[in-house]
Amino acid sequence: MKKTMIKSSLSLAITLASTQIFASGFALNEQSISGMGTGFAGRSSSVDDASIVYGNPAGMSRLKRQQVTVGVAAIDASTDIKDVSGRSTGSNKGDMVPFTAVPMGFYVKPIDDQWAFGLGVYAPFGLVTDYENSFQGRNFGSKSMVKVITFQPTVSYAFNDKVSIGFGPTINRISGVLESALNVSGLTLPVTGRSSGDGRVQVKGDDVGYGFNAGILVQATDTTSVGLTYHSKVTYKLDGHTEVTPGAGVPAPILGAARYDGKLSLDTPESVDFSVTQKMTDDWKLYAGATWTRWSRLKDITVRNSGVTSAGGAAAPTLVTNITEEQNWHDVWAYAIGTSYQLNKQWVLRTGLSFDQSPTNNENRSPRIPTGDRTIFSVGAGYSPTDDITIDVAYSYLKEEDIKIRDSNALGQSYNAKYENSANGFGLGLTYRF
Repeated sequence: MKKTMIKSSLSLAITLASTQIFASGFALNEQSISGMGTGFAGRSSSVDDASIVYGNPAGMSRLKRQQVTVGVAAIDASTDIKDVSGRSTGSNKGDMVPFTAVPMGFYVKPIDDQWAFGLGVYAPFGLVTDYENSFQGRNFGSKSMVKVITFQPTVSYAFNDKVSIGFGPTINRISGVLESALNVSGLTLPVTGRSSGDGRVQVKGDDVGYGFNAGILVQATDTTSVGLTYHSKVTYKLDGHTEVTPGAGVPAPILGAARYDGKLSLDTPESVDFSVTQKMTDDWKLYAGATWTRWSRLKDITVRNSGVTSAGGAAAPTLVTNITEEQNWHDVWAYAIGTSYQLNKQWVLRTGLSFDQSPTNNENRSPRIPTGDRTIFSVGAGYSPTDDITIDVAYSYLKEEDIKIRDSNALGQSYNAKYENSANGFGLGLTYRF
């Protein structure tokens, strides 16, 4: 367990953020480039390469050759911020999501006709939002970065040629930075870059948590396979400090610096994926899938503080024991349909359509979480110049429903805006069999 630093105002709580990633909340879908081409339909029932370690560990029993799959997905997001109002001033450029890359790597080794072993390294959760310094809603979130990297050793066992199961423990490392501006009521000055009344609210931390993935794969008929995969929740606990730091224009007698011991706990949610792969002809396959994610675990983000000290000769402000920001996220479903066509021995073509619910709600949504329900269209292709090598490419276009933010705090600040979000996703993968 690592130390985390948390800088907070009297009324501002620490909150998670989201961005225009291709799954709900701050989850990531990008663990397979071949799967990306079909919109991740058939994720737990279709076995194309070693990325099945994540999609359904039971599927490793279908791979008859030792193989490595590596890949990277890149996300280019854009946002239009409109109809802005509120008791603060500033800019609203909407380019807060940088071009982001998500890498992945998997390995599978068949041991015999029944057992297989695999390894996976991938990112199940992540986000980046970084607004400009003068962003009008900076008091409610100016920068957010959360990364989760997972290492998963895995085994699978085939009872026969119809039914197999798989299991893998996960070792998960989380790290992140969350920032907001700190304005004191009555001291906000006209914005030129950062307001001279601005302080900074920042969270830095990392921890390691443990979970597991498990799945079952059934060949229901000669042409139909059915898969079910469970990804467990993971609990993280951070011990560190809370620091209150005034802005450059805030006189020390009004607000001095203070330091507290702080604790922050977070659960990433469990999910269940069910999918079906139907072979229509020797060349055509159809895929369908549904994923349920238990985002209702995220009711609030609470920092528990104790042990106040002061600095700079100023009186330390009184900080309540708990600093809390309500989230009240809800459970969500994602649905996907897709198809693939084996054009010839070398080429397979893919396409898919996905619908993904947002876990946020209108009352608690903030600039950190400016997302709504999503529709995603995907295309992809696989090229196999030899029996040993496959190169996969994919492209996805995401469009969100327009959402509104109505945010306010105890300092009398407010921010209201309409967000229009979209994103382009690009994927490139390589599988080598030996």
